[in-house]
Amino acid sequence: MNLNKEIKRQAGWSIFASVIMIVAGVLAIVVPNVSGIAATIFIGSLLVVAGIAHFVFASYLRGGAGMWWGILLGLLCIGTGGYMFLHPYVGLASLTLALAAWLFMQAILEFLFAYYLRPLPGVGWMVFDGVIMIIIGVLICLTWPANTDLVIGTLVGVGLIFSGITRFILSSYARRIAKDFLPEEHQTVQGTF
Repeated sequence: MNLNKEIKRQAGWSIFASVIMIVAGVLAIVVPNVSGIAATIFIGSLLVVAGIAHFVFASYLRGGAGMWWGILLGLLCIGTGGYMFLHPYVGLASLTLALAAWLFMQAILEFLFAYYLRPLPGVGWMVFDGVIMIIIGVLICLTWPANTDLVIGTLVGVGLIFSGITRFILSSYARRIAKDFLPEEHQTVQGTF
């Protein structure tokens, strides 16, 4: 296997994913009400599926505390997810606060990962992405719940655009590094599969 070609191939897929993230971000900004409600319905549906999975797992336990724990978690997931699915505007308000918490956590992880990769070029973009995530999280907290139906879709869109741009830049650097790393005649890697 040619290492240079493999890195370029994977970087190419990462660039493709970054373009999709940017396009999804633009669409979320253009129709923030729709994207916010769609996200709420989708997450509500996922919670219902998770609740069903908890019931299935509990049925295999056949008694004991684990079975009851699985049943209670299943009821909680189905109840929460069903409510979000049937009442997406109320669910959207809750999701708005959850999104703010997620953005703060994502920013912390971006900073930690940037610190870990600090000798590499382009890491400053990860720090920039983390700063943007913190700003978006603060904006969500400051406007909640007044503009929940518009804010979540718009801010998710902005977050997707910046994450897509960051991924695009880092993937471009990976391609450039792969090209300059080893001469073409030394690129073959023997597999042991």
